[in-house]
Amino acid sequence: MDAISLVHASLGEQELAAVAEVFASGWPAGQGPAGKRLEAQLAQRYQVGDAVAVSNCGAALHLALMALGVSAGDEVIVADYTFPAPAQAVRYLDAVPVFADVRADTGTVDPQAVADLVTDRTVGVIAVDTLGLPADYAELRAITGRHGLFLVEDAACAVGATYRGAPAGALAEIGCLSFHGRKGASCGEGGAVLAADPKVGADVRLRSSFGIGSIFDMGSVVGLPIPQFTEIGYNFKLSDIAAAILSVQLGRIEELLARRSAVADAYGQLLAGQELLRLPHVPQDRTHAWQSYLITLDPRVDRAGVAAQLRGQGIGCGHGAWASHLQPVFASGQSCPVSADLFARSLAIPMHAELTDSQVEQVADALISAVAAHTPAGLVGGAA
Repeated sequence: MDAISLVHASLGEQELAAVAEVFASGWPAGQGPAGKRLEAQLAQRYQVGDAVAVSNCGAALHLALMALGVSAGDEVIVADYTFPAPAQAVRYLDAVPVFADVRADTGTVDPQAVADLVTDRTVGVIAVDTLGLPADYAELRAITGRHGLFLVEDAACAVGATYRGAPAGALAEIGCLSFHGRKGASCGEGGAVLAADPKVGADVRLRSSFGIGSIFDMGSVVGLPIPQFTEIGYNFKLSDIAAAILSVQLGRIEELLARRSAVADAYGQLLAGQELLRLPHVPQDRTHAWQSYLITLDPRVDRAGVAAQLRGQGIGCGHGAWASHLQPVFASGQSCPVSADLFARSLAIPMHAELTDSQVEQVADALISAVAAHTPAGLVGGAA
C-alpha cells in the first residue's frame, strides 16, 4: 500500500457493532431486516417513492434500464467521461450506447451534445455525476421532456452532493448509487436504485432476487409457499451484512463529507496559482461529493512521469475517469474530443476522509515538484 493512499474507506467500531447485530439476528443474506431498514432509510433521505438496495451500481443501472423497458436496438445516450458502467448496462440489453461529450470545465455531460444526438431511435439518457459533481439537470430534464425520453441519474460517486438544493440521486426519475470502497458512504461493495415511481421500485426489487421476491418474507408465511418464476431475474441482492454497515455510514455521511470538503479546500489553497495544472471547477448551483480530486495537467507535462514520481514517494495517484468511446469494447467511430482530452490529461490525487492536514500538504508539495520535474526545461507560463 502507498504511504498516502489514493482512496481509503472510513470504517470503524460503529460499523463492526452493526455487523455483530446482523450475526446475532441469524439472517446475514439479502432482503432481510437490515436490508429493509436500509431501504427505508434511503427512501426517507432522498424523499423518493421507493429505494432498492442491490449488490453494486452496475446492477442498479442494469435493473433500472430493464424497468424502463429498454430493448434490443434502442439507442441510449450516455455521458462519455466516466467509468464505463452506463454503456455496459446499455449493452447488457443489446441496446446501443451513444456517447455524449462533456463540458471542459466540469467533466459532466454537455446538454447541447445530448440534444444533438437525439434521433427517432433514442429512448433515454443516462447522465453521470462525474466524480461526485452533479450534471446540469435543469437542461437535461428540459431535453428529455421535450422528446419524451427517460432520464437516469448515475450518482455512483455523488452521495452527499447537491444540485440547486436537491440531493444527488434524486435529480431524475431514477437514480443509481454506489457504495464501493472509495465512495463517501461505503459498505465495500453495494448500490441502490432510487425510484420516483414505486412501480419501478417493485420491478427492480423482484428482478434483483431471481424474479421471485424476498426469501426472508416467504419464511414468515404459515404453510409452504412455493414461489413461481414469472420473470427472468438476477441475484443482485445486497447482503444484510453490507446493509447494516451502510446504514451506519449514511448516518455519518455529513461528517465524512465535511472532511472530504476540507481536504478539497486545502488542495485548492495549496495548489492555487500553479500555471501547469487546472483545479476542479464547481458551479455555484451545486455541491461536490469529492469521491475523487482530479487536476488537469497542461498538455506539455508528462503525466506518466508525474505519476511515477508520486508513486515512487508512496503517494497514490490515478488517471481519473475514462473516455468511454475510446475503449475497444465500445468502438463506434464516435468523436468526443473534450472527453478524450480530459482522459489524456487528468490525474487523481489522494482524496478521502482519513487524510491528515500534513498529508495533504505533503501531496501538494510533491505534486508541484513532480510537475516541474516533468515539464520541458525552460517552459515558462502557459495555463492548462
